[in-house]
Amino acid sequence: MTGLDSLRSLLAHPLTRGLDLDDPRTTELRRRIIREKKFLRQIYDDWYGLIRARIPAGPGAILELGSGAGHFRQFVPEVIQSEVFACKNAQLVSDARALPFSEGSLKSIVMTDVFHHIPDVRAFLREAVRCLRQGGRLTMVEPWVTPWSKVVFTHLHHEPFLPMAEDWSIPASGPLSGANGALPWIVFRRDRARFESEFGALRIREIRPMMPLRYLVSGGVAMRDLMPGWLYGFWRALEAILSPCIGQTAMFALIDIERK
Repeated sequence: MTGLDSLRSLLAHPLTRGLDLDDPRTTELRRRIIREKKFLRQIYDDWYGLIRARIPAGPGAILELGSGAGHFRQFVPEVIQSEVFACKNAQLVSDARALPFSEGSLKSIVMTDVFHHIPDVRAFLREAVRCLRQGGRLTMVEPWVTPWSKVVFTHLHHEPFLPMAEDWSIPASGPLSGANGALPWIVFRRDRARFESEFGALRIREIRPMMPLRYLVSGGVAMRDLMPGWLYGFWRALEAILSPCIGQTAMFALIDIERK
């Protein structure tokens, strides 16, 4: 075992240590962790606020993919919560590659840390085109590739992070264990010309790199509570000071896409 492996083992949250990532019980426990870790909870509150602000007005339903561990419904009570397997925090069990909605029936599809787990993102994007009405939005918060995030996600995170992957596929695995944390950056930044060519009905409105430090010092959902909630304002202010370097240091990005 390497020094980094020993550190990860030492810091691992006792509720999820040794559990199968694809077991729905792990998702239930992660929901509890997010609720109990006050610093981490505020991170999700900030993400949800950014997503809520980009939901368009007008007709259509709002769908959240991968709702199991989160609390987005507290921000948008009318949201339809979905997960790839049955769990308490989801009204709908659904695969993102085959959504059970009629053409043009959704005004918003939202997700947090989900896109990089979808095995066939082309199939999902085709479904987004089909289900979103004109002017509807696909909005997500996802890991992002920068020199700093490469170090953190490669050495301190349990999921694969492969910016050099040649295509958009993810090796076959379980619904949560299969991942490439760099996939959102690959599709929407590195291969943006290909995305725009293949999905001409979708337009990238905004890519907002953010949060170089807060998630790291929180310990995320897999590690113990590393930072008290009362220090959240300090870390947010520190990141604001570092904002001129965000292109080199961001660990996440808000991605907002519109159905033309």
